[in-house]
Amino acid sequence: MLNPADDRLAAALPAGVLRPVEDRYLDEPRGRHRGQGGLVAAPRSVDEVAAIVRACAAARVAIVPRGGGTGLVAGSVMPDGPAPLILSLERMAAIRAVWPDEDVLVAEAGATLAAVQDAARAAGRMFPLALASQGTAQIGGVLAVNAGGTAVLRWGNARALCLGVEAVMPDGSVIYDLKRLRKDNTGYAIRDLLIGAEGTLGIITAASLRMAPPPAGVATAMLAVPGPAAALSLLGLAQARFAGCVTAFELIAGQGLAFLAEVLPHIRQPLPGAAWSVLLELSLPQGLPPDEALAGLLEQAVAAGLVSDGALAQSGAQAAAFWSLREHLPEANRRIGAISSHDVSLPLSEIPRFIDDAGAMLAQMGDMRVNCFGHLGDGNLHYNVFPAAGRPREAYDALRPQVQHAVHQMVVDRGGSFAAEHGVGRLKAADLGRWGDPARLAAMRAIKGALDPLGIMNPGAVLG
Repeated sequence: MLNPADDRLAAALPAGVLRPVEDRYLDEPRGRHRGQGGLVAAPRSVDEVAAIVRACAAARVAIVPRGGGTGLVAGSVMPDGPAPLILSLERMAAIRAVWPDEDVLVAEAGATLAAVQDAARAAGRMFPLALASQGTAQIGGVLAVNAGGTAVLRWGNARALCLGVEAVMPDGSVIYDLKRLRKDNTGYAIRDLLIGAEGTLGIITAASLRMAPPPAGVATAMLAVPGPAAALSLLGLAQARFAGCVTAFELIAGQGLAFLAEVLPHIRQPLPGAAWSVLLELSLPQGLPPDEALAGLLEQAVAAGLVSDGALAQSGAQAAAFWSLREHLPEANRRIGAISSHDVSLPLSEIPRFIDDAGAMLAQMGDMRVNCFGHLGDGNLHYNVFPAAGRPREAYDALRPQVQHAVHQMVVDRGGSFAAEHGVGRLKAADLGRWGDPARLAAMRAIKGALDPLGIMNPGAVLG
């Protein structure tokens, strides 16, 4: 365990970098796990991060990187083992440079996603990655888990929006690779290896990020659909009409609307009582008015039996209200209290059958409610299981592992992933060991052993 008097660490750092551990560094959003830590280090530069890592390597002390603390798989809390050093990048939050003509900006890892979006907006551009937690989530954490969000259908995950990184490796060496290039085939893509590694191979301290010109127009609608199969057909119709312009396509179950009405009644619902609905967003070029685009799509969808009702946003405020509904679904879930939450992805054609089969399977296991929603356009579902009305979730504690295993098994059997958007962390490390491809796992362990032979980088995450 380190302490402020440890010569190898304290002598290498300016005053104020090391601090006592506060509760906010030990908690995680769902409250199921609590971490531990010997000290918190809050560096202000990449050189200070490198000094911290070198000192921890010399002392054989584990490092747990900490971003905004919004992760849902216990990747930034270490409940067991010797107390680690918690490395927070909150003071490395600068926007270092912006090149509007290149659609590139460089942000330090502690900058929040909202701050990056603001910097892009100030330059007449946009940073298209969007999350409900963007006011708190930090870029370093976003890249560490390769976060997705609502616009993956159009822009891809975080990896697709990153051109280069600056990172500290487990021996304290620094990779300076903040390139602004779209093409750079000079060997192994270390950037892509670090993105999604959840701090187990190194610590990203800054990143070169892609921006984009804002669209000339945005069309937003909520549409009631008969079910998930109809929603997929509607997605195909929208993509055929507006190739490359479908930014978001969110599936929302009626159970989610019921939860909102129960615990967040102030959230306006344009389609109350809809069994299934879709939140659609189009980013349109000049010459294609949003109202005309939506009207044409809606007419064709109604004629095909894919849409039974709809609400078209007539203003930016109305569009924001639609998105507010979608973004409050997780908050409603938290207030109801889930038995088991699942962040999964499936091949698109498998989704309707999975939803039907998983619901039938859970009905045989017990009296439970399901709120299934998520990013249908990229195959990512948040499949969450809740107690029956009036029953506490504690009554299902014995059943929870069975529910999680059964849902994940059904996903894997259909060629899907049990870790779609939030990573593996510690929560799903055993699942990765159970269902991961053996050769792929062996390669991952070999990479981990080569880069982090002391095993100090976020131990217990990803590979367990």
